Amino acid sequence: MRLHELRPPEGARTAAKRKGRGMASGLGKTSGRGQKGQRSRSGSGVRRGFEGGQMPYFQRLPKRGFTNIFKKKWNVVNISDLNSFEEGTVVTPDLLLEAGLLKNLNEPLKILGDGELDRKLEIHAHRFSKQAQAKIEAAGGKTEVI
Repeated sequence: MRLHELRPPEGARTAAKRKGRGMASGLGKTSGRGQKGQRSRSGSGVRRGFEGGQMPYFQRLPKRGFTNIFKKKWNVVNISDLNSFEEGTVVTPDLLLEAGLLKNLNEPLKILGDGELDRKLEIHAHRFSKQAQAKIEAAGGKTEVI
């Protein structure tokens, strides 16, 4: 059997019902919508979550908290990820973007201290955790806030 010989099983695909094409089709005149009522009208229907006038479920649930619209998002990189660079490299956000460690440069960069650093690097970032800064300097590297 080849890819071009594959066929769906018998009865799996049926032709679409042609509504409103005469009484003999069985779906003429009202096209299967019945006589009157909200659902028989064109462009009708109820919004998502509507429960016939009963208080909708999402409105019955208690609400808590809020979303802080001024929250600052950060690009975070652990120092264990920086072991991929060669000794003496100046690590900048642009270099991290090229290496695939950052998705974009829209948010500021923070270096976190998870893992170990086994090479001497000069790292330029917007912020460093205390643990990360200590580990970088212990490895003989330098940190610079940009």
